[in-house]
Amino acid sequence: MPDVPAYLRIAGDLRARIVAGDLAPGSKIPTETALMAVYGVSRTVAKYAINVLKGEGLVEGRRGSGVYVREIRRLVRESHARNMRTQPGSTSPFQRDAALMGQQGGWEHESAHEVASLEVAQRLGIDVGAPVMVTRYRFLADGEPIQLSTSYEPLALTGGTPVEWPEDGAAVGVVARFDRIGIRIDGCTERVTARSARPEEIEALGLSLRGAYVLVVRRTYYAGELAVETADIVFPGDRYDLVYRFPVD
Repeated sequence: MPDVPAYLRIAGDLRARIVAGDLAPGSKIPTETALMAVYGVSRTVAKYAINVLKGEGLVEGRRGSGVYVREIRRLVRESHARNMRTQPGSTSPFQRDAALMGQQGGWEHESAHEVASLEVAQRLGIDVGAPVMVTRYRFLADGEPIQLSTSYEPLALTGGTPVEWPEDGAAVGVVARFDRIGIRIDGCTERVTARSARPEEIEALGLSLRGAYVLVVRRTYYAGELAVETADIVFPGDRYDLVYRFPVD
């Protein structure tokens, strides 16, 4: 592949070995000096190749020791099992995801009354400037940040009810909360895209400064044709498997 830069060819070869298991989690990858000898390249090219893998989250440097294949424990998010009608005291969908992987799930949150932007208004079918409850989350697995989420709910639906503040009531999860006020959610849409991580996401999720990418799920819950909640959910690309199951008509 003469048109592919040498550092990308080297990174591709190492990536293939990692995926195939030839370089297992915890194993040391070839040094810059070794890559220079094998591929006949400069130290700068070898360094660039290793930095590509670091940016992808596949390897990590250990001071004074070398560069090693990361052992990544991915959380599995099974969308078809998330929208259960839970009872007060039940765990959240995120806690269930973490528990299935043997990890302790938790989160930080901040809720506030704000007004709908044009995009949020379009997604919720409300007027621009209408009052909404905005809740920003950072989710943790075994104390490590693994997911961000920002949700929006029309205060015309929840204002003055027991579920106005998402984290203050006994009901856990969006479906159960709206059940509590007599609004039965019966549908959900999710649109998944990938993009480079933004600076604030890199900081909040502890991502690599070089080449970090995220998966973004734009989710909206519906009761019939009424949109009752919409959210932007951000996952580090190397820490999640998104699993979907659909009914076949």
